[in-house]
Amino acid sequence: MTEFLLSVHVLVAIVTVGSITVAASMFPRVALRACGGGEREGGPSGGTGTAVVLHRVCAGYAVAGVVVPVFGVATGAQLGVLTDAWLIVSMVLTTLAAALLGLAVLPGQRRLLALAEGAAPEEEARPVASRLAMLTGVFNLLWAVVVVLMIVRPGSTTGV
Repeated sequence: MTEFLLSVHVLVAIVTVGSITVAASMFPRVALRACGGGEREGGPSGGTGTAVVLHRVCAGYAVAGVVVPVFGVATGAQLGVLTDAWLIVSMVLTTLAAALLGLAVLPGQRRLLALAEGAAPEEEARPVASRLAMLTGVFNLLWAVVVVLMIVRPGSTTGV
């Protein structure tokens, strides 16, 4: 059973968190380009289509990503490591990453989309895009630390 839980946890993490990190990282630049008079790489002038798709990927996979900690906690319970420091820190960082995504990144994307759809000048959208890029970088960094903790498991008695 542990192998099944761990497999689902890892697979869903790769698919959901991986998709969010890539789409969220691409979003500020694409949305800013849409604010600047359209998607210059083959898209229609004034189009926000790519930015809308990237936002939908982030929002949709964020909902699906709830499965990651659920299966992670179930796996930790099966292994008897729920009180290990590396897992507790990972859970705290995961909670911070989820809060950052839900409370800052996704709303920032919606704000930048609204600016793009309202044909705001690039100069008005640039500070929003810069802040969003920074928040997305912090989100990605939190996940990178969680991955390292999951692999290294400092102080773990389950062995590496």
